[in-house]
Amino acid sequence: MLHEPTVLPQNVGWIEVICGGMFSGKTEELIRRARRAQIAGQSVVIVKPKIDNRYSEDQVVSHNSTALPSIVAETADQIVLMTGNARVVCIDEAQFFDNRLVDVANTLANGGKRVILAGLDMDYIGKPFEPMPHLLAIAEYVTKLHAICSESGMIANFSQRVVADESRILVGETDAYEPRARHCFRPPTDIRKGKPIPRLNADARAQEAKQSAKRSQEFDDDGFET
Repeated sequence: MLHEPTVLPQNVGWIEVICGGMFSGKTEELIRRARRAQIAGQSVVIVKPKIDNRYSEDQVVSHNSTALPSIVAETADQIVLMTGNARVVCIDEAQFFDNRLVDVANTLANGGKRVILAGLDMDYIGKPFEPMPHLLAIAEYVTKLHAICSESGMIANFSQRVVADESRILVGETDAYEPRARHCFRPPTDIRKGKPIPRLNADARAQEAKQSAKRSQEFDDDGFET
């Protein structure tokens, strides 16, 4: 169930958090909400951490290649200065920011902004991934998304690392992780159980890239701040 407000009163802010494991659709849901706000004529800013350059340096991109233009922040404190007069502030990969993000989110919401954050709620060993637990506590609206377990086909709540690396932060995708259900989760690392998540074929990928570029341009031209 998606817990998302349907009415946006003037000069009233709040915090929404979209959480879950890898491949659960968090970024795609954040992009969907950003687009809805833009269509409604609200000024939107999307922010992502500098460390996340898997798909693009200046776009927020979901695993299925849906994309919107974004600005890049190295620290949470920079976000307040970057968001200006935006009515809606979207922050992707929130787990990669420091714990100051909690105060930043409160500051933005208290200033009358709608703040939407998306991020992993657990790390690769199944422990809460700060600052997400604190953001979940202060949020008015929380959405928990799930993927499909690569081993059992059941609902997946965990992100299984499938490469030998003990760093807590390892920016990766299908090369380093796969979604797992609780009874299939074997931290810290496990051999790959499922087939690699297939990429879109070349033609479909090219078509999606054109559509994303067109949507990004429309977003730039009407309601998106850079």
